[in-house]
Amino acid sequence: MIVGIDEAGRGPLAGPVCAAAVILPPDFPVEILKDSKKLSAPRRDAARLVICEKAAAWGIGWASAAEIDEINILQASLLAMKRAYEEMVLCFPAQLADAAAKGLTAVIDGLFAPDIPIPCKPMIKADAQVPEVMAASILAKTARDRMMERYDWFYPQYGYARHKGYPTRAHREAVLRYGSSPIQRMTFTVKKP
Repeated sequence: MIVGIDEAGRGPLAGPVCAAAVILPPDFPVEILKDSKKLSAPRRDAARLVICEKAAAWGIGWASAAEIDEINILQASLLAMKRAYEEMVLCFPAQLADAAAKGLTAVIDGLFAPDIPIPCKPMIKADAQVPEVMAASILAKTARDRMMERYDWFYPQYGYARHKGYPTRAHREAVLRYGSSPIQRMTFTVKKP
């Protein structure tokens, strides 16, 4: 059994980083999966519904902008991954009872692995090669995008629904015009567009 783990939101100037952990059953329709960045928003949302319905187990974890500023983006990403794994274990206890005894291992997209109680294999570009990581990539990206759309309700002047906190020209101009929003990552510098 493999649990795929990936994150979304390392590069933005605002908002949390989100991670997901996913275990797929043998009969999962893997043809719907790709790296989340290579799917259109409607196809990502459609895949998300299938993953949530048909995955053997899944979980979502977060690290806030304040945590990112406190411990740095890499450590916050690993913390979100750990929280995603813990959420998956909490929500699917029967499926994951004695996970280590069943040979459960994690494949992590990237160079580093979170501190979780199963063997982990970091792999560059795992989100383009391993179906479980592709599924985790999709869940993390769609969850974070939805969160940023909600933040747009509270801070519409920043345009979070459009750029999701990434350093677009419009986002940088909004920060220079209105100052930092409450979800701004203060460890990133906003340069003039």
